[in-house]
Amino acid sequence: MTGTLAHIFRHPIKAHGREALASVLLSAGACLPWDRHWAVTHGRSKFDAEAPGWTPCSQFQRGARTPGLMAIEARFDEAAGAMVLTHPARPALEFRPESEGAALIDWLRPISPEGDFRPAALVSAPGRGMTDSDFPSVSLNSLSSNAALSQHMEVDLSIHRWRGNLWLEGFEPFAEMGWIGREVRIGAALLRVEERIGRCKATTANPATGEEDADTLAGLRALTGAQEFGVYAVVISPGRIAPGDKIEVL
Repeated sequence: MTGTLAHIFRHPIKAHGREALASVLLSAGACLPWDRHWAVTHGRSKFDAEAPGWTPCSQFQRGARTPGLMAIEARFDEAAGAMVLTHPARPALEFRPESEGAALIDWLRPISPEGDFRPAALVSAPGRGMTDSDFPSVSLNSLSSNAALSQHMEVDLSIHRWRGNLWLEGFEPFAEMGWIGREVRIGAALLRVEERIGRCKATTANPATGEEDADTLAGLRALTGAQEFGVYAVVISPGRIAPGDKIEVL
């Protein structure tokens, strides 16, 4: 079973912007580099800044509660440590996440809820990204699955609703849901598929506007019988990958 890698995306700040990549070097047992490296806590967050580590997504600002976040786009300069965020309702923000987190919090307030869930602080944990999975994962998502759901719902669904890392083409719709436990070779890297991705209300928001406009969860349940889209994989053999690389399910 073979296909092709169509796109690579990372999300340097969890739930706050997406960025396309021309290539990336995957490392064994690690997240996609700089993916969800930072996250934004809210007023009720129990993230421990004194002993930072992986923390469940409920402890951070996210699109399920703040749909406007879905319209953020990001550009991160790794060498300079500088990031640019854009949003249709906000001026562009250029800042350095390691030292200027307060600038991000100020920028987010107009598109964030009031009260306990307002943005509080930009945080990170050493050694790994804040993926929704409790293990360092890379998400695999299928263009044909997105197309099938779009056709079923009679809506042109942007792939950015799913905030995926690797987008695959050339496979049957939802074939990836049956790959649990199987190894997948992408370019020079080898991954093992661990589990399906349960989806939340964030995917109902349009990434172009940040407005909720499509009941993707009901669509998934009607089409597949489950509220799942895409799979989490772990990198078991390192290698550089790029769009156009061959994908082989072993």
